[in-house]
Amino acid sequence: MLEPNIVPKRRLPRYGFHSHTERFNGRVAMVGFIALVILEMNLGHGVLIW
Repeated sequence: MLEPNIVPKRRLPRYGFHSHTERFNGRVAMVGFIALVILEMNLGHGVLIW
């Protein structure tokens, strides 16, 4: 029996849990958390305290 010469490449689906989307979401969450800490330092109190 003959073996194929070309190996098909798998495409990543556009939905679901994948390493690249989870890494991006984690980075965005870290930036948001740091922005919240900086905002609270500038205000002098927590964001939820009015």
